[in-house]
Amino acid sequence: MRVLVTGGSGALGSHLSAALLRRGDDVVATGHRVPVLVAGVQTVPLDLADAAAVTSLVREVRPDLVVNTAYAYADWTVTAVAPGVLAAAATDAGAQVVHISSDAVFSGHKPAYVETDLPDPLIPYGAAKAAAEVGVRLAAPDSTVVRTTLIMGHRAAPMETLSRALATGERDGVLFTDDVRCPVHVDDLVAALLELADARRPGMFHVGGPDALSRMAIGELVCVRDGLPADRLVPGLRADLPVPGALDLRLDCTATQALLRTRLRGAREFLATG
Repeated sequence: MRVLVTGGSGALGSHLSAALLRRGDDVVATGHRVPVLVAGVQTVPLDLADAAAVTSLVREVRPDLVVNTAYAYADWTVTAVAPGVLAAAATDAGAQVVHISSDAVFSGHKPAYVETDLPDPLIPYGAAKAAAEVGVRLAAPDSTVVRTTLIMGHRAAPMETLSRALATGERDGVLFTDDVRCPVHVDDLVAALLELADARRPGMFHVGGPDALSRMAIGELVCVRDGLPADRLVPGLRADLPVPGALDLRLDCTATQALLRTRLRGAREFLATG
């Protein structure tokens, strides 16, 4: 199978590209400012804000599957508009579409969110991801849209890097005790994406871990795993920020997990085992 992965230079995109390559797929991955560093993967520079370039690349690659893992936190065009353009081009080319969305589409005002809940974002990034979901599903009605959350399980994961830096004194700062997420291991997320893509399941899916943990609790688990002094971590409140965004934000993944062979592990488990 020929697969086009946009955002291939990111953590999820690079792990997904490597997994596709290992199972024998022909992988083309895109990057913008950072090159894709996965041996054996064909890499192509692409600015997703350039709609003509996006359409041209899809026509040139002629993929069977397009997986969009790309986003730019403060760029509406890349995060909100480009996914719909990409999905339209993929549909025209006869390709299957898998789009990665985010728990940021929700406010956190509910105890947990299921796949059928309507987005109610609090921040521009969440609004952009919600808009992208609409664009993708309009352009590719049979697309697979996967909302995920805090991705961990690799040493460059921002939460792991930050926790180590705070514990060793390389950085100053706090870890929020009121900012709760359900972290997912990158390998579990990749395996779930491949399962959903292979089954050609259309619709909305939630892929996160079962453990709801604060940033502070996650940092403490990282320190225990890495043999670092957790008592050097300083607690803080996200609610004290001028624009805090969602605080306690949990994806209910029960319905999606029931469809998967892949077991979505909790952070207490995967951080304990390394």
